[in-house]
Amino acid sequence: MQSFIKFSQFIGKTFAIWVLVFAALAFFMPAQFAGLGKYISILLGIVMFGMGMTLTLKDFGEVIRQPKSVLIGVLSQFIVMPLLAYGLAKGLNLPAEIAIGVILVGACPGGTASNVMTFLAKGNTALSVAVTSVSTLLAPILTPAIIYVLASEWLEVSAANMFMSVVKIVLFPIVLGLIVQFFLKEQAKKSVDIMPLVSVIAIVLIVAAVVAGSKEKIMESGLLIFAVVILHNGLGYLFGFLIAKLFKLDYPDQKAISIEVGMQNSGLGAALAAAHFSPVAAVPSAIFSFWHNISGPLLATYWARKSKK
Repeated sequence: MQSFIKFSQFIGKTFAIWVLVFAALAFFMPAQFAGLGKYISILLGIVMFGMGMTLTLKDFGEVIRQPKSVLIGVLSQFIVMPLLAYGLAKGLNLPAEIAIGVILVGACPGGTASNVMTFLAKGNTALSVAVTSVSTLLAPILTPAIIYVLASEWLEVSAANMFMSVVKIVLFPIVLGLIVQFFLKEQAKKSVDIMPLVSVIAIVLIVAAVVAGSKEKIMESGLLIFAVVILHNGLGYLFGFLIAKLFKLDYPDQKAISIEVGMQNSGLGAALAAAHFSPVAAVPSAIFSFWHNISGPLLATYWARKSKK
């Protein structure tokens, strides 16, 4: 069992490599992965169930201990990234489906990978976990509302249908995970160690499904989407850090907010795109999933080595 746990941790640490490998396989052999498209929502639900298995009351304690920091993090998450996405879509005159995809990523809550990156960056990990948890629980309301407001000029958006999707994909699995954790405490603790492996497999398969279903569009606009994703992610880090600094938060808090804002739950973006728009709209989320697992560790390594402000 110990060897399996180490293997799971190794897979988690090399996440970006596996995303790249399977994205390449799906690109060159799309027929082998195209059938996964219909399982994207289920795969993300598995990831969210794992998140529910690991959440505790302690994770929400920071809301009481640091209400200002948590509020700044959550508001920045749902204001900065959506507005950056909208600005990039308008400024670069992106095609409708790609614009929708970029806004989808921007409107999603933070991803759990941000908690790991904050820890590695010697930031306030407890704050990062609290912001991720709160933003994820608010996602059923805020994500559809933001997409409706910002993306309706490109394509018709049903906020009600999207609300139900986020409830099914995010909220229901998390609540189910919390229930399992409550009633099966010992079994839940044992299974937590293998969740990194399960999460990586699920996200990798989501990315492969998106790439397989959008090969032609990636060949046509892949470089443009990649450039937009890099800008979106990088500006998210920058604005998150500057906002935390503006409100005079501690340096560890500034790092946590920066990473929390810059790293998104791109799996949710892909699932919503596949369910409500088109496979092409899911491409920005797939590329974001790969890219932020490269930029995050790079930024975390820089901050870990930086001893002063």
